[in-house]
Amino acid sequence: MSSSYAVASKVKDYSQLMKFNLTFMVVFSSVVGYLLVPGIEFSLIKVLILFAGGLLVSGSANTINQLLEKETDKLMARTAVRPLPAGRMSETEAIIVAAVTGVAGLVIMAWGFNLLCAILSLVSLVLYGFVYTPWKKWNSLAVLVGAIPGAMPLLIGWAAGANELGEGGWSLFGIQFLWQFPHFWAIAWIGHKDYSRAGFKLLPGSGEPNKLIALQAVMYTLLLVPAGLLPYFFHISGPISAIVVILVTLFFLYRAINLYRKCDVPSARKLMFGSYIYLTIMQLALLADKI
Repeated sequence: MSSSYAVASKVKDYSQLMKFNLTFMVVFSSVVGYLLVPGIEFSLIKVLILFAGGLLVSGSANTINQLLEKETDKLMARTAVRPLPAGRMSETEAIIVAAVTGVAGLVIMAWGFNLLCAILSLVSLVLYGFVYTPWKKWNSLAVLVGAIPGAMPLLIGWAAGANELGEGGWSLFGIQFLWQFPHFWAIAWIGHKDYSRAGFKLLPGSGEPNKLIALQAVMYTLLLVPAGLLPYFFHISGPISAIVVILVTLFFLYRAINLYRKCDVPSARKLMFGSYIYLTIMQLALLADKI
């Protein structure tokens, strides 16, 4: 009984270390990007290979993030229970996990698909783990830096299928890049006290939640309207998906405007959940209406 409990506890720690829930969303985006490539048909084997490679690379980046933020994680209620700050895992073990998963994931990407998607995966890992993570303590431009690896899953998936970037890959990257700002500012708004306690500078301007930040969230969400039409103009998906994407963008925009009107945590939380709804529906609509 104690042995099975120990195994379950270790599995849970690894899941927290690699942020499995977040990683699953990242990998899902990569799979969507791959399947949107013209001429690519659904292959369970290919999807599983992409899923495995993406899971390992993203998990490695998240582990590096937690290694570098071990001390600051102790200061925040949400992160103090993670395996490193809680003392359930040594730094040496976490370093081994980061190295093994990172290398294995990149090898899988190169072997299962092509060198381009492996290089993009490496760039994403380095930007997230070694640039965005420490930058959060310097200034709020960290969000801009973090938006690049945050938007790369669709581009990586596209590269895996097409072995080139092209207008299709860049248009998908652009949508998810713009999405990052209202999404992340909503999260930073909700966790402002915790983030400030840890010394993270994630909100622009004064660093305090205010109408100017909410207005910027509205502006970036508004930019998603023309950006969301690019897959249609580039003949990646059809007119039905274009209509669906516009409608879900207007829903997302409504939530951003609501944050501007009320400037409170409940509105920021609704915007955060609205961002997840937008991203999921947008990706599924493009995939369902693929040309």
